[in-house]
Amino acid sequence: MAARLRPLALRLLALTFPLVARGFSDETLEKAAKSEGYCSRILRAQGTRREGYNEFSLRVEGDPEFYKPGNSYRVTLSAATPAYFRGFTLIALKEGKEGDKEEDHAGTFQIIDEEETQFMSNCPVAVTESTPRRRTRIQVFWTAPPTGTGCVILKASIVQKRIIYFQDEGSLTKRICEQDSASEGVTDKPILDCCACGTAKYRLTFYGNWSEKTHPKDFPRRTNHWSAIIGSSHSKNYILWEYGGYASEGVKQVAELGSPVKMEEEIRQQSDEVLTVIKAKAQWPAWQPLNVRAAPSAEFSVDRHRHLMSFLTMLGPSPDWNVGLSAEDLCTKDCGWVQKVVQDLIPWDAGTDSGVTYESPNKPTVPQEKIRPLTSLDHPQSPFYDPEGGSIKLVARVVIERIARKGEQCNIVPDNIDDIVADLAPEEKEEDDTPETCIYSNWSPWSACSSSTCEKGKRMRQRMLKAQLDLSVPCPDTQDFQPCMGPGCSDEDGSTCMMSDWITWSPCSVSCGMGTRSRERYVKQFPEDGSMCKVPTEETEKCIVNEECSPSSCLVTEWGEWDECSASCGTGMKRRHRMIKMTPADGSMCKAETTEAEKCMMPECHTIPCLLSPWSEWSDCSVTCGKGMRTRQRMLKSAAELGDCNEELEQAEKCMLPECPIDCELTEWSQWSECNTSCGKGHMIRTRMIKIEPQFGGTACPETVQRTKCRVRKCLRGPGMEKRRWKEAREKRRSEQAKKNIDNEQYPVCRLKPWTAWTECSTLCGGGIQERYMMVKKRSKSTQFTSCKDKKELRACNVHPC
Repeated sequence: MAARLRPLALRLLALTFPLVARGFSDETLEKAAKSEGYCSRILRAQGTRREGYNEFSLRVEGDPEFYKPGNSYRVTLSAATPAYFRGFTLIALKEGKEGDKEEDHAGTFQIIDEEETQFMSNCPVAVTESTPRRRTRIQVFWTAPPTGTGCVILKASIVQKRIIYFQDEGSLTKRICEQDSASEGVTDKPILDCCACGTAKYRLTFYGNWSEKTHPKDFPRRTNHWSAIIGSSHSKNYILWEYGGYASEGVKQVAELGSPVKMEEEIRQQSDEVLTVIKAKAQWPAWQPLNVRAAPSAEFSVDRHRHLMSFLTMLGPSPDWNVGLSAEDLCTKDCGWVQKVVQDLIPWDAGTDSGVTYESPNKPTVPQEKIRPLTSLDHPQSPFYDPEGGSIKLVARVVIERIARKGEQCNIVPDNIDDIVADLAPEEKEEDDTPETCIYSNWSPWSACSSSTCEKGKRMRQRMLKAQLDLSVPCPDTQDFQPCMGPGCSDEDGSTCMMSDWITWSPCSVSCGMGTRSRERYVKQFPEDGSMCKVPTEETEKCIVNEECSPSSCLVTEWGEWDECSASCGTGMKRRHRMIKMTPADGSMCKAETTEAEKCMMPECHTIPCLLSPWSEWSDCSVTCGKGMRTRQRMLKSAAELGDCNEELEQAEKCMLPECPIDCELTEWSQWSECNTSCGKGHMIRTRMIKIEPQFGGTACPETVQRTKCRVRKCLRGPGMEKRRWKEAREKRRSEQAKKNIDNEQYPVCRLKPWTAWTECSTLCGGGIQERYMMVKKRSKSTQFTSCKDKKELRACNVHPC
């Protein structure tokens, strides 16, 4: 009876760990048995719990104190390293309710990953694990209840080892109240200031998982891509986008056009609230293996005032669908900096276009709707539609890792090993984590540095995976990258200081006229010889925001970052932009320039005569069945005057589709045989031979023997006559046999060996060929048996695409 009273997650674990039952008292079980609602039994199922046990935490994205009715929020349940949990239960209750009745529960949960989470079978409003196993983190969406619900308590229970926790307070319980109408325009973002010290630098890496394999329905094969990533590290006074809010013009242009220009302008207009603008290149196509194209990444910094991070990128083509993070707080409550954030992403709708498919025509949403996550029940034509209301498959994952800290830190919790290692540069980590089951070739020599100047670049080396002895153990990458600078830019003697990159320039000290701005860097590693670092760690320069400060002058923002050089080699142009913040007070025209251009130098063009585009996709096979050819091309991007380029621009290879059907072929009919009787009624036959058997679905062979009736003279009765007929028939058979023997001696029969086994397929994918042979065992010397030859058969194999 006791087992039936526990939620599904606990019952499953009870089978594995019988001792879990000891965590329940008889009194608890007795109360549960008397309860009317199954969900309330979950809340009464309490196990051993230690005070101040904070290894597990329940978090609502953005740490809001208030919710907007109908808005969706991401809820995360996580365990701090090295803790983990095997099972869990998550539930949302109206404050002061016991969960006995259906109306006690508030809002609805939405599953993000069906492999990790599911609704509890006997308490559908609660979320539990799909399978009991070790895990450190789960995520679901929670949609806030309607107006008038009041405060809501989000509660989580944890099954960790053999202990069951269910906390009514502390890190596994969140209280969030309804936002009243008086504060409708106020954001839900955290109102507590960050107490961390110094600054921290992070690297954002975006891993797209949207492909025809993972999302096959109506997948746009030729135009799929992720737009350029745009975002910033910012303060709580500025919001790029949020669920339940309205998209700005910048967000709209990213969502509908994939253009980050307006969004960047909006960010730079908030210069006092923004520390770093986050940008990364677009990805065409949307997905490629990581050994072909590295995941896009960008680095940014945060400080005590600007400790939040937001970004977005468009899923293209689409009406107005995006993924991203909103106001991710990188400051901890212990006055430290978060070490690592991993978030799985599903698409959201910007509320500006009403299209329902990837390539729907433009259909502006009037009036504009609020930003909301897409669901599998939005529209039957949606590529994410599921009539059963299942979860949408994840389309991306973002990883945010702390790579450095600067200045004196004041975190309450001391640094652990992970904190120290996280601050080391990648080149300082010497551990080789290659599994013993992965056999590689030696590393190739390092390539030349991608930078020919003293700007930071990358160099690469490669190795080949020769064997994977255990397919269940993944093998690490076959490429390795290392930061580098151009020739003569580094000095590796014992007195060298290893410095960090410069942190972004601070805002100008004045909003009108000439002021100053500064930027900083810090020592990552002191010289090995013990000497002091004499390299400057701070730079200051003059800045002019608005040259004139009279009533006829206009206020402008600071200049943005320089765009990339327009040329890939030789001399080009680069531009930067700024915005007009305020027009002149006297109503006159603003004469300030908003665009600035200057020359930029790239490596000499003669050094790269062969600048090539990537290979195109392979064309379709030139035939619909059997053997054919397919081709692919690439373009020469560098100018012809740079020199001869001997690289091939087109490639062709054989392709094999399923064999063409071969119909049955027959010889002509033979002459009719003699009647099989010498008198009376009988029959005669004629035959034809099969020249080619049908193959690969060809037409089957028709009949090869035909019979017809025949009638000879009437049979004479009497014993003498009967005996004479038998004698004639016997003599005839002897005569035919003798003739046959003579023919065999003159023209021996053609004898063949059995078929050989099929050869290995000529290719691993894309259509190959297999062969087999039948060899002549005894070949006739007569010229009349010219058809006695070796035989060969072909068939298609490995026709699946590469």
